[in-house]
Amino acid sequence: MPLSTLADAPVFDRDGFTFRPLAVPSRGSAELAIWALELSPGACSETHHMDREEVFVVVSGGISATVAGQEVTAGPGDAVVVPANAVLRIRNASDDAPASLTAVTSVGMKATVGGATFLPPWAQ
Repeated sequence: MPLSTLADAPVFDRDGFTFRPLAVPSRGSAELAIWALELSPGACSETHHMDREEVFVVVSGGISATVAGQEVTAGPGDAVVVPANAVLRIRNASDDAPASLTAVTSVGMKATVGGATFLPPWAQ
């Protein structure tokens, strides 16, 4: 399938984060996993890590993140690079406006949250 539209992407909501898979195995991608991600105002992820490198590119709004103990802030056009197994916590930098990102990793990536390891449904 050479075209995967955002309008047809399934929607996965988790704690103020909305994931819309664009390029994942269920949508035709064999190597990369890419999804659109929206963070509600004030949304903050659980502390977690992934077993593969992950990159977040800010499309609109702003985010703050803690990556392997280092605090970063990113705005439109910026990329936050998260090494494999680095502890991550990501949050919308605004309490008033949403933030949108594009997330990129590789197929088969597994997340660990609170001691539970799983394949996120938006990455399949």
